[in-house]
Amino acid sequence: MTHSTWFSNSTRLLVLAVMGSLAVAGCQSSGTPAPVSNGIHSKQQVLARGQWDAFNHAQLNQMIVQYGKLSSTYRADKKPYVVFDFDNTSVFLDIEEATLIYQLEQLQFKVTPQQLDKIIRTDISDKNFSADYNNQAGQAVNINTVAPDIIASYTWLYQHYSGLKGTQSLAEVQKSPHYLNFITKMRYLYAAIGHTFDHSVSYPWVTYLFAGFTEQEVRTLTRDAFRWQQSQKIGPVKWTSPAELSGKAGVVSVKWENGLRPHAEMQTLYRTLLDNGFDVYVCSASFIDVIKEMVSNPEMGFNISDQNVYAMQLERDNAGRIIPKFRAGYYQTQGKGKTQTIEKFLVSKYGYGPIFIAGDSEGDQNMMQDFADTQKVVIVNRLRKPSTDIGKFSKIALDSHGKADAKFLLQGRDANTGKFVPSTKTITFGATEGKNLKGE
Repeated sequence: MTHSTWFSNSTRLLVLAVMGSLAVAGCQSSGTPAPVSNGIHSKQQVLARGQWDAFNHAQLNQMIVQYGKLSSTYRADKKPYVVFDFDNTSVFLDIEEATLIYQLEQLQFKVTPQQLDKIIRTDISDKNFSADYNNQAGQAVNINTVAPDIIASYTWLYQHYSGLKGTQSLAEVQKSPHYLNFITKMRYLYAAIGHTFDHSVSYPWVTYLFAGFTEQEVRTLTRDAFRWQQSQKIGPVKWTSPAELSGKAGVVSVKWENGLRPHAEMQTLYRTLLDNGFDVYVCSASFIDVIKEMVSNPEMGFNISDQNVYAMQLERDNAGRIIPKFRAGYYQTQGKGKTQTIEKFLVSKYGYGPIFIAGDSEGDQNMMQDFADTQKVVIVNRLRKPSTDIGKFSKIALDSHGKADAKFLLQGRDANTGKFVPSTKTITFGATEGKNLKGE
């Protein structure tokens, strides 16, 4: 049974008559308020205004009232459900990447140098990385040049750091150039893989670094990384490997973004949907145990069951320790794999698709369009390329902004603060003016 089956045209009219009508002003892309064309919205406000774009807020509020338990057609045995992406949607920045940085800086690994060498080479061909990842001398780099440098430095750290097999404190080993060489070239390798190979290679690769951890150990690592990020200044960080350990790869640099923050409006939306009888799920391309901790630990402010998470899965041994091998029977939760995951675990359970989707990137664009039951889609505006589906959806959102039948809702944010802005426009780091679309 689909949502369209539950809510026939006559039922919709009845619900709207009971609810009454209220024309809600919507912000056009220029920021000028304008009346909503033929807009019918509930006088009942259930979603806090926050920093939502005014039209987006009105549309979400209407959806909650129309399909939630306030509706006379609501059925507790046929609940509507919603699916959120997590990284750069529910939070500013990426918790998997933040956890990687924390793992590197704290040297939290549970593998030998030999095991790490095998892990970082998994599914990586020996082709040269994208030219953007040439070394400081302009030379191409590949896995066969950078892996030996990483393992040489990790071996030194493994033998000296007390958290591994040595006796020195973290502060002591941090003084060695091997420390900076290791963390820089590992983070560089992650970025180089992501910009050279298909996402089906790069997305699971970073999860393999949890090899040897238990679920609780990954969750503790995630919690600690989240706490650390709250104290960090928002902005780019650049690491450069030490010249004295240039090795086979040479001197390389990598930039990454610091200052992960939860989006308060998303925390509130999760809670409001739950309070109004919707089932709430997360489907993320990050590792399953990382996202479980983020959504279920009350400290993070999302407060949904960790059973409602679908994310990257790895095999486990009999003691529950992670094995660096993708788990059989699961799809990679990115791109088409998100749709396949929702179909396998949720459509099979409910008999219909999600009524609402939220995402930000190409990894979400399939699930945004693949379900006939989806009524509203929030796109957190990261100025995606217009050639991508999500770039096209962003343009559709702008064109339909202020119209009652809008499906795609483009929501702006400020990368200088990590917060939503009450507009469709996004302000990039270092800028003061927002843009609606890439290339403006």
